Amino acid sequence: MSGFIANARMYAVSPEAEAAWQELLARIGETAGVKLAYTQYPAPQPLEDLWRRSDLGCVFMCGYPVALQIAVVTPIAAPIPDADWTGGQPVYRSDLIVRADSPFQTLADTFGHRAGWTVEHSHSGFNAFRHHLLRYRSAERPTLYAEMKGNLVTARRILDEVRAGSIDVGPLDAYWHMLIAKYKPELTADLRVVESTDTAPAPCFVAHPSLPAGAVDRLRAAFAGAAEAPWFAPLGKALLLRGFARVVRGDYRPTLEWHAEAKQAGYPLPA
Repeated sequence: MSGFIANARMYAVSPEAEAAWQELLARIGETAGVKLAYTQYPAPQPLEDLWRRSDLGCVFMCGYPVALQIAVVTPIAAPIPDADWTGGQPVYRSDLIVRADSPFQTLADTFGHRAGWTVEHSHSGFNAFRHHLLRYRSAERPTLYAEMKGNLVTARRILDEVRAGSIDVGPLDAYWHMLIAKYKPELTADLRVVESTDTAPAPCFVAHPSLPAGAVDRLRAAFAGAAEAPWFAPLGKALLLRGFARVVRGDYRPTLEWHAEAKQAGYPLPA
């Protein structure tokens, strides 16, 4: 079996991080007996186009578009970030960031100012932020911000806009935030987290349905057992990982529930 690609674009925050992901995925493929060709896919190329490729073998995809079925894929496994807030589970959350020198001490302090979001099919950059803001809305205050900049597309753009003062607050995938702080600390030193969202199922590695079921099962087993493998420790340290867990499409149902709550509340976009 050949012709299937691997990619970790979502969390390849630097060349060093991408090299670690490439080695980890090579180890996983070798353990599973699945030939995977690591293929770089740098920004700003659209992730949606990557996810719709017919040769996906092991590629990161956000769980919200998995649940929305914007691409037909088979979920394989999700990472367990090395952070206390995960509880040892394959979950993540969004950090709501402001400039360190800003006057904002709480998220509520940012209301009436400027915020931003990434893209409507993103959980960490859109769906989680929108869901989190629901608790602050009321009939008397249906709109929380004076300005909302949408379609910023990437977490890096959110970070850059906050640092530049173009927006006052924005959501960052907390695992991505951990990695960028490790590999490019100069980009996060002048930021603060004022609040974080509830946790949700983490993005997962997915395959195209044409990858044989036996190969998918072996990949799931390889990921699930990775933390115990002799090669894992240095890669886990490099990627701030405790390990991985098997996942299926149904694990991402909570993201649709958050979506439905916002729609029912008449809050289709963060505002």
